[in-house]
Amino acid sequence: MLNRFLSRCLLVAAACVAAVPAFAAKPNVVILATGGTIAGAGADAAKSATYQAAKVPVDKLIAGIPTLADVAEVRGEQVFQIASESFTNEHLVTLGKRVAALVKQGDVDGIVVTHGTDTLEETAYFLNLVVRTDKPIVVVGSMRPGTAMSADGLLNLFNAVGVAASKDARSKGVIVAMNDELNSGRDVSKMINIQTGAFKSPWGPLGMVVEGKNYWFRLPAKRHTANSEFDIEKIDALAPVEIAYGYGNTGDTAYRAFADKGAKAIIHAGTGNGSVSNRVVPALRELRGKGVQIIRSSHVNAGGFVLRNAEQPDDQYDWVVAHDLNPQKARILAAVALTKTNDSKELQRIFWEY
Repeated sequence: MLNRFLSRCLLVAAACVAAVPAFAAKPNVVILATGGTIAGAGADAAKSATYQAAKVPVDKLIAGIPTLADVAEVRGEQVFQIASESFTNEHLVTLGKRVAALVKQGDVDGIVVTHGTDTLEETAYFLNLVVRTDKPIVVVGSMRPGTAMSADGLLNLFNAVGVAASKDARSKGVIVAMNDELNSGRDVSKMINIQTGAFKSPWGPLGMVVEGKNYWFRLPAKRHTANSEFDIEKIDALAPVEIAYGYGNTGDTAYRAFADKGAKAIIHAGTGNGSVSNRVVPALRELRGKGVQIIRSSHVNAGGFVLRNAEQPDDQYDWVVAHDLNPQKARILAAVALTKTNDSKELQRIFWEY
């Protein structure tokens, strides 16, 4: 009787265990911190634009948002602690290699990179080009330090972790999560420096976050991440590329100086359709004859669009156009592309595709 009773109890217990729903393991997200305003601190709560960047370490950022534990298993690494205007090519390569190593791990489902906003768009585009993965990579910053009233960093970081933990964010390339919007790392740029809605794409956001839920509206059309021909694991240094600004009364001094210092390509940040002053054209033709790549971009704020052979005979001069990439993003693509080719036709193909 006792054995029969015990057997029946075991059967009942087994049935109860089977009836309990299995709890899926939470996604694993790694936050790579690099400094910036999101890690900044001001003298008092009224200081939203006057502060010191890169003061708060990543463990304190994570500890400041206890609800992150409801979204994912989160751990942080302090890769750098700098203001983003001081980012160099070497910083980009180091960060890219760390991201690439982490996304290969089975216990990492997504990556968040905290970053200063001044060059955030450059780092996001760089990672979009060179890290071959379909796992979410989300770059995030803030326009106000955490000590300010209405600071935006905590919500931005919470949203970024949620996106990085989401399966629906896979295969969309690098995402910039700021001010509830989800923008492509390729398209987005900082448009103003004193408001929380600073980051915009001329072609619109990919989606947005509302109360922790992602809503997607479009997909990126250009090549990125897993579909890229570039691989950070095969890149140890970026090519030297400089930007020279076009304006009324501009001369050729900057272009010649950059070439003399060893620039492999010069991005012409032109007016309008990447226009080039007639005072500058002879110097650019001369530099191209010496092997320096000349790439026409536009510094139009809300979305410059440079047409090949419009304004200048690019085919005749053997120049490259940056398509819709602004000068700083054109520099990133050229610096990456020149690690593989110095052929102007190949460079033009790359600018069309990426």
